[in-house]
Parts: sequence; C-alpha cells; structure tokens
Amino acid sequence: MSISNCPASLPKIKRRDFELKKQKGFSLIELLIVVAIILIIAAIAIPNLLRSRMAANEASAVGSVRTINTAEVTYSSAYPDVGFTLTLSRLGGPTGTCATGGSGATSTQACLIDNVLGAGTKSGYTFVLSGTAATPQTTFTLKASPVTVGSSGQRGFYTDHTGVIRYNQSGSATSTDNPLQ
Repeated sequence: MSISNCPASLPKIKRRDFELKKQKGFSLIELLIVVAIILIIAAIAIPNLLRSRMAANEASAVGSVRTINTAEVTYSSAYPDVGFTLTLSRLGGPTGTCATGGSGATSTQACLIDNVLGAGTKSGYTFVLSGTAATPQTTFTLKASPVTVGSSGQRGFYTDHTGVIRYNQSGSATSTDNPLQ
C-alpha cells in the first residue's frame, strides 16, 4: 500500500477531543471544607445565642416583677378592704372582661396585668405570690424563679410590699439578697 492510495484529506483530530471534559461544580473536598466552616461558626454562635436568650428572659422577668409591684399597689388602693392580693390571677382577668378598658374589673379579676403573667409563667420564669392571711392584706412577697436554672435564666428575683427588687445568682432569691441596681 502506498501513500498515493490514501485519501488526500484525512480529517484532523483535535487534541481537545481526547481530553477529559472539565466538570462544573464542587468537589467532595470543597464541600467538606464548607461544612466544617459552618460547624465551627455554629459552635461559636449557638452559646452566644443561648446567653442572649437568658439575658432577655431575665430582663423580661424584672419587667414583670415591676409590673406586678405596680399592679399590687393599684389593687390595694382600688380594694382597700382586701388590701394586697396573694393570687396573680386576681390581678389579671379574662380577655373579654379586660378588653373593654377594665370596665368589668372586680376584686377577683382586676384587669391590671395580662393573662400570660396572671397564669404565673412568662418568658421562662415562674412567678409566685405569697403572704400571711390577714384582712386587709398589708404585705405580700413575690418570687420569680427560672423554669430551668442555667437554661431559661440564671438569676432569681424577689420583691415584697416595699417595692425593692432583689436577686440571687442561684435562681432563688430571698429578702436578704442584694437589691437590683
């Protein structure tokens, strides 16, 4: 066979036809690196988020204690024959009764606080009123404790008829603890 018997023009084979085509997308290593970075960021951010939530719950609890203090003074002024109440639900009332601007308020449903706070639990804290049985009631004590110490809040709060709010880092405050500044 001689060269003269070959066709005059053979198709030229381009080099790129034999190369592997480049795939578009991420390699497994790149994806693993991205996942590792996301996990590191989450490990840093989640504890900060939990601390922020606890601080917000504690601030809400202090606000609620102040609200209850004010409601107790208002209640004892409105119902002097009863004095202070030892029941949070008496400071609240049903939505229908209180929705009319408190016009349906009574000594058993004074419409001075919202129903959530009147139920005794709000923003990760439990609120408990107590005192001695007397008529009229001249004193009261209020304790606000985290539902789960270290998770929903760290500090416990205490107040009484004097209006001074006290706190304790252990989650349960008493009348001998430091006043809140």
